[in-house]
This record gives sequence, C-alpha cells and structure tokens, in this order.
Amino acid sequence: MIISLLGELAGQGCSAEDGVPKMTSPLSVLRPGVRRLPLRGADLVLMAPHPRWKGIGRSHNTILVVECDGPIASERISRALDRFLDVCPWPAARLRRPFPWGKLHWVAGARAALTRPPVRRVTLAAREQLERELVTELDASIDPRREAPIRVLLLDGDREGTSFLVLTWFHPLMDARGGQNLVAHLDHLDRHAGEAPWGGTPPAFVPERDPRPLRERSRIARGSLKYIRTVAPVPPISPGTGLVPQGRTCFRQESFVELGPTAGQRATREITWRLAVVGKAMAELWDRRGLAAVPFLLPISVDLRPKGDLGPTFGNQLGFHFARFLPSDTADVPALARALRRQMADAVRDGQIDANAVSLEFLHYRPLSMMLRVLPWTAGGELFSFNCADLADWPPALEECFGRRVLNAYHVPVVPPRPGIGVFFNRCASRNNLVVSWIEGVVSDAEAARIIEVIRDGMGWTRTP
Repeated sequence: MIISLLGELAGQGCSAEDGVPKMTSPLSVLRPGVRRLPLRGADLVLMAPHPRWKGIGRSHNTILVVECDGPIASERISRALDRFLDVCPWPAARLRRPFPWGKLHWVAGARAALTRPPVRRVTLAAREQLERELVTELDASIDPRREAPIRVLLLDGDREGTSFLVLTWFHPLMDARGGQNLVAHLDHLDRHAGEAPWGGTPPAFVPERDPRPLRERSRIARGSLKYIRTVAPVPPISPGTGLVPQGRTCFRQESFVELGPTAGQRATREITWRLAVVGKAMAELWDRRGLAAVPFLLPISVDLRPKGDLGPTFGNQLGFHFARFLPSDTADVPALARALRRQMADAVRDGQIDANAVSLEFLHYRPLSMMLRVLPWTAGGELFSFNCADLADWPPALEECFGRRVLNAYHVPVVPPRPGIGVFFNRCASRNNLVVSWIEGVVSDAEAARIIEVIRDGMGWTRTP
C-alpha cells in the first residue's frame, strides 16, 4: 500500500509549499492561524490508491491492539484525550481540500469547538468475538471530512484478567510509530495530573519543514522521478490481480519466541532477512496459484525519525526503498537477504531514500486520481506484489499503560485490493508478533496459515504457550 514517488510537478517547474508549518515550539499549535496541518507526501501516497476502489467502499484504517492484564477505566482515556486536545488539536481535526487541486490538510478550530474522539466499551462474550470486533474496527471506515480521524475501543472479558485497548485511526494521519507515540502521550497525561506534565514543553507532535530551498528540492525530486520510472520494466502481479474483492478485511495474528539455531542472530532481526523469508512464503503461493514468475516489487518503509528519539507523532514519517527480486531467488534465503541488504545499502549511499521522500512533497497540487499515473507499472491497476513491513518494538516505557501491565501489542493495517495481502512484524518484550492482513477472496484462511508457517520456520521461532 505504501509507495514512493515522484517529482513530476517539480520537473514541470510548479512550486509547492512545505508540508508542515515550521514550529519553533510544540506549543505553537495553539497560536492563532496555526490550526492547519498539510498532509505530508507519504500521507498523500497512502490516499492515492483510494479513487480506484470507491465503488467497493474500502476503509483506510489501521488499528493498534494493546492487551493488558486488566480492564482500563474509560474515564482515564477520556480525560487524557481532553488534556491532549488542550495542547494538540489534530486527533479532533477534519480533512479539507479548498479546491480540487488544492492542498489536502487537517483543520482544527478553536479548543472550545474540538470534540473528543469517541471512546467505546464492549464486553466480550467469547474469545471468538475478539476477532469479530477487531475486523469491525478495520472495516468501519472513518470519514475524515466529517468525523475525528481517531477512535478508541475498550474490550473486556476475553478471558479472566485481560482486556484490550484498541486505537483505530485513518492511516494518512500517522504511521504505526505515531500510533505508539500517541498512546505514550495519553498515558503520560494520565499519570501526571499536574498542570504541566511535560514541564511546560510538550514533545514535537509534527515535524519541522525541510530547510532546503525549493530549487534544491526540485532537482532532487526530478532525480527520484527518473529513477522510479526504471524500477519495474515488467509490471508486478499480486494475489489480487484480476480480482475486485468486496469481502471484509481478514487477518491472522500469532506470537512467537526465538528458539533454535537462529535465536539471537542479528541477521534474522533485519528487515532484509524477514523480507527474504516472506518472499519465500509468497513464492510458494505464486507457484501453487500458477502466477507468472515476474519480479517481485514492493516498498520498504524507512522511519525518518532519529534513532532513540520519540520523534513527531502526526504525519507518516516515512521514506521508501523499492525492493526487487525474482520468486526463484527465494530458494536461497541467506543469499537473497544479502542481496536485499546490498540493494538497500546502495539506495542509502546514493541518497535515493531521501530523494524519494523529498519527491513525495510535490504531490500536493495533484488530484488523488492522478498521483499514480507517472508510474509505468500502475496503468493496469497493479501497485506491488505484496506488502511487508517491520513495525518496530513496543516502547519499553509503555510496559504499563493506564495503570495496567501490557501483555502484548501489535498493529493491523487494512491493505488495498491490489496487492490484497500484507505481512507485518513487530515485537513486544520477548514476543515476536506476526500479522497477515488480506482482503477476503484474495487468499484463503489455509493459504494465510501456510504463509505464517513458512515465515515461522524461516525465522526459527516457536509459538508462545
């Protein structure tokens, strides 16, 4: 779903403002006139495929599921949200575009006009109801023009002593790390009842603008466009090729621990190894389906926040690298992982990831339906072969959340009908979480289970008790 493009507007000599207002202090979100937050380039790219699927009503949701050792009081969540809105309006903002080719941006009125995102509570009658509630959250579209881009669901009674905090958001609002940041901000406000829980200086909720002049960014963006047009001389295919599924979102989540000969090895923790293992699972699916053995193409997201820094919360803070390999390459996973690592190292050395990130900002004045047209391989409706991402570690600072101990936490994003399937990793303490998300009709439950088993074996993992 996540892709990296394009400097065409820059190549045409059009100008574009930066995507985020410069903030000398995080409190500047309260200043008059700073109630408008333009979408970042990566946010716009997330929205670009949606005009293709208007007729089938696909949602654009992502959920964060936090399993706790007991029920969380809904009043604590509501109070924390109210306090957060006192310093940052974006969870209650609405999406606007002033004219068909204008900038998409979040708009927030005065504090008195901001309505707290909804908090809902459900008691689970049986374990099976948990998945149904989560699927409902994924499929219940958020209309960011008319409602808050975030909502909260509390699920109780799955089994004695556990509960689930479910944060659902409109994906272009923030990435997975942003979702974790938001939970951390709310928990911080819950734990500090004083007037200034951040010591008078809240974190930077949005990033500062790119300081490079427009001429320099335009040159970088043109180079990115030239490169991107060479990425896929043969259009990719995916499990969703030729299908227009109208079914619900489906997902499977399983947790594993590291055991066996690969336990603790650095290589298995790198995205290149994980991508090679996922590629092996997909190559098996391709062979079983009789799909053409054209090169796999998929975007690998790179978090642009500094390592060890909380970083901005809102806006997808992502750059992208295109990974390419043949299904036959997955026969030797270690060799493929090394090749993918070289690809990524070359992209970093050549500045390609930065160039791709810069080029995205020139999408602002392009209608959504036209954003993908400069990519040669999208003419037939294809985007990528499949999605794959490592959504990083659950923050150690959130071992407890709203007074409850966190047992596990994982993300589930909705994927578009093409490619129709995605594989997502994250870690919470000693648990390695694996999520396969797909659209009903793209793969079967048995095929999703087989993908998980191939990945588990390739990672050297054992299921948690």
